[in-house]
Amino acid sequence: MAEKPMWEQIGSGFVQHYYQQFDTDRVKLSELYTDASCLTWEGEGFQGKSAIMTKLSSLPFQTIQHIITAQDHHPTPDSCVMSMVMGQLKADQDQVMGFQQVFLLKNVDNKWVCTNDMFRLALHNFGA
Repeated sequence: MAEKPMWEQIGSGFVQHYYQQFDTDRVKLSELYTDASCLTWEGEGFQGKSAIMTKLSSLPFQTIQHIITAQDHHPTPDSCVMSMVMGQLKADQDQVMGFQQVFLLKNVDNKWVCTNDMFRLALHNFGA
């Protein structure tokens, strides 16, 4: 079997590392963002490492587990990697919920960081 393209290796490696850190120690996610990074969390925007980490640290659960069901990665014309993730998460004793997350990764000082991050739970209100 052929080796995966470099952008897929970078993207899948980042995704694995990101969710492992998120599930075990969210504080360590700070190393993956920069002061110019942007996060949209359920439609609410945050810019900069400090604002992003304040949001992620304030999420109202004690434990969480992510299960990745699909991920896709693309190279961009400016040598970045765009990653789309679909999966399920379980926070504390809540029911399992679906989620989608998109990352834009950039190599800064020989390290891959997340410049853009968009997260949404897969919740539907069909009665509305």
